[in-house]
Amino acid sequence: MSHRVPADPTDVTPADLEVLAEQLGREPRGVVGIAARCVCGRPLVARTVPRLPDGTPFPTTYYLTHPGAVAAASTLEANGVMKEMTARLEADAELAAAYASAHDSYLADRAELGHVEEIDGISAGGMPTRVKCLHVLMAHALARPGVNPLGEEALDLAAPMWRRDRCTC
Repeated sequence: MSHRVPADPTDVTPADLEVLAEQLGREPRGVVGIAARCVCGRPLVARTVPRLPDGTPFPTTYYLTHPGAVAAASTLEANGVMKEMTARLEADAELAAAYASAHDSYLADRAELGHVEEIDGISAGGMPTRVKCLHVLMAHALARPGVNPLGEEALDLAAPMWRRDRCTC
């Protein structure tokens, strides 16, 4: 199914909000943009405000929405990938530094959308010292290619199940 992409592919359209509701099984909240799109144009990653309309602080700036990508992330998590990645962070100073840089990038991207005291300095996914959520790391890697080394690695590990360069919508 084709999806019309706006002139600025990060803009969110009413059609995007319909797709997000279909993908999530609920109305999307606090969406201000589409941070990554499928090759067919449908949303992969929603960009959300740091405080939801109901007042709830929400640190997840990049929210993975594509069902295939979500399922792949869940499978990787169930297979213990997060524990392995966290152990590597403790043993590999270069990887830890790159991951800390990804954390800083995530915070800077969120700061563009506003400041929320309750989540100040807290990014998402366990950054900067552990891996807590591959969904967040994959979303970050899709939204900002080359920034999050463990998000990129998770996307590579997910490739047998879901790939960013192939439409499965």
